[in-house]
Amino acid sequence: MPTLHLHPHLHLLLISLLIFFVSPSFSSSIVNPSKVKQISWKPRAFVYEGFLTEQECDHIISLAKSELKRSAVADNVSGESKLSEVRTSSGMFIPKNKDPIVAGIEEKISTWTFLPKENGEDMQVLRYEHGQKYEPHFDYFSDPANIARGGHRIATVLMYLSDVEKGGETVFPSAEETSRHKTPKPDDLSECAQKGIAVKPKKGDALLFFSLYPNANTDVMSLHGGCPVLQGEKWSATKWIHVDSFDKIVDHGGNCRDMNENCERWAALGECTNNKEYMVGTNEYQGYCRHSCKLC
Repeated sequence: MPTLHLHPHLHLLLISLLIFFVSPSFSSSIVNPSKVKQISWKPRAFVYEGFLTEQECDHIISLAKSELKRSAVADNVSGESKLSEVRTSSGMFIPKNKDPIVAGIEEKISTWTFLPKENGEDMQVLRYEHGQKYEPHFDYFSDPANIARGGHRIATVLMYLSDVEKGGETVFPSAEETSRHKTPKPDDLSECAQKGIAVKPKKGDALLFFSLYPNANTDVMSLHGGCPVLQGEKWSATKWIHVDSFDKIVDHGGNCRDMNENCERWAALGECTNNKEYMVGTNEYQGYCRHSCKLC
């Protein structure tokens, strides 16, 4: 049987294409519109069945388990985080480029939503145990402090990392049920979920909904809540996406500046990476040297 000999340049090209198409970052960014179903038009809400693989779900949970803290809510006046009985879960944030799997999920979110990755906050992972819930709320803000960074949250992608035996649904109590969506509610929905259009948690599925209208006005029908977990445990990962870059931070006067005179020298020494929490900051507070770290 004759041996097939390829030109060296063609051989390298085929190897490059093979690596590209089988690489995790490429495969994870592919979206399949046939797996998406609309659950509401007021607000605009959609469910992507099997958005995450089982391995991606388990990986996110493994990253979060040892870092969980009691979840907080944003104060409507000051914008600062505070503990509240409105939200009784525990959670943590995973940076955007934590590892290749996280980066691949970020890419897939951007591909599905058609929204830039830099407009998104870090991914928040939440665990809800028995009886824990999140009362109905809006994802857009009422305080100027939060709006100043990236503007309003325009969209939310809520990824379910585990199945829940009973309860734990995401419910939209103000959603308008049209004749198209007015179908009998499943018998296994909790009493809380019966009060509006609801999505039952299923491992790997993702819920996308918009908090703003296309004209950027806030959508009051986007009111939503997490029903109490009645049996089992609920894990989820939330990606909030803003109308502008969330990576770029300016002060209240619209200026981008460092807050320590030594920032430029520290940045040159590599502290933007070595001491990231102080230099760059987290979702909970602003870093002191974001200008020197070239983040604004």
